[in-house]
Amino acid sequence: MRYFFAIYIAVVIAVVAILGFRGDKSEKTPWMIFPDMDNQPRYKPQATNHYFQDRMNDRPKPAGAVIRGQGWEVKETFSADFAEDFSDSTVFYEGKNEDGSWATEFPIDVDNATMELGRQKYDIFCKVCHGAVGNGKGITSKYGVIPANLLQQNYHEMPAGQIFNTITNGKNTMFGYGEKITPEERWAIILYVRALQLSQSASIEDVPADKRKELGL
Repeated sequence: MRYFFAIYIAVVIAVVAILGFRGDKSEKTPWMIFPDMDNQPRYKPQATNHYFQDRMNDRPKPAGAVIRGQGWEVKETFSADFAEDFSDSTVFYEGKNEDGSWATEFPIDVDNATMELGRQKYDIFCKVCHGAVGNGKGITSKYGVIPANLLQQNYHEMPAGQIFNTITNGKNTMFGYGEKITPEERWAIILYVRALQLSQSASIEDVPADKRKELGL
C-alpha cells in the first residue's frame, strides 16, 4: 500500500508541476516529449554559407525544375501585352458579385472544353461521395456517409456562386478543396453539375430537333 501512495503522490506532484505552468510566458525552449522533427538544423534564407563559392544560402533553381502551385506565369504577368479580365473579379475568385450577392452567371467560357474539364475534375474529387450522376450515392454512402444529393430541387435553385463557395471552403462534413482545385476548375465542375441536373430532369423538348435523330428519338 505504501508503494501505491508513493506513486500516487509522485503523479499528483508531476501533474501539478506540469499543468500549473500552463499559460505562463517564457522564452526558454519548451520541453518536447515527442519533438516530431520540429527543431532541425537548417539554413536561413539570405544568410552566409561558406560551402558555396558565392557565400549564399539561397541557391539558384536547378535547370529543368518544375514549378509547384498555381503561380502566375512571369512572362505573361510582366508583359505589356498581357491582359485579362478576372484578376480583380470577385465572381471568379469568390463566387460573389461586387455587392456581396451570390453570382448566378459563369465567369468562364461555357463550352465543350470546359464541360470536359469539369467532368474530369468531378470524377476525381466529387464522384466518390456525390456519385456518378450527382445523386449522393457514391462509394462513401455505403459506409455511413450521407453526401448531398445534387439533383434535389434546392441545388437546382442554388446560385452557382454559392456552390463555388462550398467547393472552396467546404460545408458540414465536406472539407474545402480551395487548395486542390483552381478557380477555373471549380467553375468547370459547377458547369458539369448543372449538366447532370439537367440530364436527370430533361424532356424530349429540351433536345434540339437536329439532335433527336442522332439519339434515335
